[in-house]
Amino acid sequence: MVRRGLLAWISRVVILLVLLCCAISVLYMLACTPKGDEEQLGLPRANGPTGKEGYQAVLQEWEEQHRHYISSLKKQIAQLKDELQERSEQLKNVQYHASDPAGQGVDRGAPEKTQADLLAFLHSQVDKAEVHAGVKLATEYAAVPFDSFTLQKVYQLETGLTRHPEEKPVRKDKRDELVEAIESALETLNNPAEGSPIQRTYTASDFIEGIYRTEKDKGTLYELTFKGDQKHEFKRLVLFRPFGPIMKVKKENLNMASTLINIIVPLAKRVDKFRQFMHNFREMCIQQDGRIHLTVVYFGKEQMNEVKGILENTSKAANFRNFTFIQLNGEFSRGKGLDVGARFWKGSNVLLFFCDVDIYFTTEFLNTCRLNTQPGKKVFYPVLFSQYNPGIIYGHHDSIPPLEQQLVIKKETGFWRDFGFGMTCQYRSDFINIGGFDLDIKGWGGEDVHLYRKYLHSNLIVVRTPVRGLFHLWHEKRCVDELTPEQYKMCMQSKAMNEASHGHLGMLVFRHEIEAHLRRQKQKTSSKKT
Repeated sequence: MVRRGLLAWISRVVILLVLLCCAISVLYMLACTPKGDEEQLGLPRANGPTGKEGYQAVLQEWEEQHRHYISSLKKQIAQLKDELQERSEQLKNVQYHASDPAGQGVDRGAPEKTQADLLAFLHSQVDKAEVHAGVKLATEYAAVPFDSFTLQKVYQLETGLTRHPEEKPVRKDKRDELVEAIESALETLNNPAEGSPIQRTYTASDFIEGIYRTEKDKGTLYELTFKGDQKHEFKRLVLFRPFGPIMKVKKENLNMASTLINIIVPLAKRVDKFRQFMHNFREMCIQQDGRIHLTVVYFGKEQMNEVKGILENTSKAANFRNFTFIQLNGEFSRGKGLDVGARFWKGSNVLLFFCDVDIYFTTEFLNTCRLNTQPGKKVFYPVLFSQYNPGIIYGHHDSIPPLEQQLVIKKETGFWRDFGFGMTCQYRSDFINIGGFDLDIKGWGGEDVHLYRKYLHSNLIVVRTPVRGLFHLWHEKRCVDELTPEQYKMCMQSKAMNEASHGHLGMLVFRHEIEAHLRRQKQKTSSKKT
């Protein structure tokens, strides 16, 4: 009995131990088994007692992640805005980052590559725009002319529908553009670089004149001239707008006190015109400017003594000795006369002004001639204002006014002679290096265009702009039979344009119809009274 009871107790103990081992094994497996996907994602079982609370926790977690993502996007947008603002500020202040005073270099020491790239692009636009060097052009039609302006007026070649050669800039965009250029130049003058003393405060009244031109694929170039600190001294600022804020290119101090101009005039006969020319020369060149040499190249001997007498009388009356008289045999050739006069000069490199006897100029033009030429770099081809026939313009007046009162720039009194290239300012060294005139051309016309094309094909900058102080005086034009067909055609075209405006010519052409109309109107008025 005792033995049987002991065996039953032992069996129960073994079963309990087995069950205990199984329980421990199950617990061990549960503790050591890796969590499933659902548990890793924190998703409760659908039928679990905590399902609702679990979903709320997950939704809150997703909302938090969404907020973080939106916050990140906002930060990126803010960074892009800051970069855009920074680039805009760089563009506005780029004129202060040029590495050399001439504006030919780019500040490569800037810490940010984007700024260096921006500067490189803008300066490449400047280089393309004929600021530092000329560009070879195929024909004279490819040259982009400048327009000139003062504080009140703009002198323009492309007159548009108004057909006014000079006008106040009535269009707001043009007016604001030029005002901004002048204000930018004044700001530069009144805020010199560190270490440079401030001589005085410049104002708009110190502005003399400016020229500007726009190249459609590059930008607008401005050259502004201000009064200097002394007589015959000027301040020149060159600005460039690369279809954006203006960029300072360079700043120059120009002293023209010792810049002599050698005015060369070819002549044959025409004593009365020469007397009128010398009257203007004495007033503008001798009495006012005082830095002029006159070279007269005379063809033939007929009326030569009268011309020499006018020169000698002017020399004695004004104590003027700076003139040269050269006599040539043979028929008149403008190109040969100018070429001989230019090569005859034996002094240092001199500024030449090729002029005709029927030209009237002012002292302002002489300064413009000096300011727009530079040896080895720039030649100046001004567009002069050509006077219509005073007999037609003032035919309805009692008398023709004095010459000085006739020289006003209006569409009724004349036109910009943009097809003429005879009046030009250039240094003698440039004229010699380019090869001078084609001496095979005889008589009237053609030699000036040939020389102009030479300069366009070179690397020199050709400044072409209308000027307010240079006039071609009207004279009757005779086109002789000795001219070649091409020269004769050019002469007749010039003659047709010289007489009067379209309006005046129309009145002349239709004067019989106008008179007939006036007679009919008079008859109707008389019949009504009776």
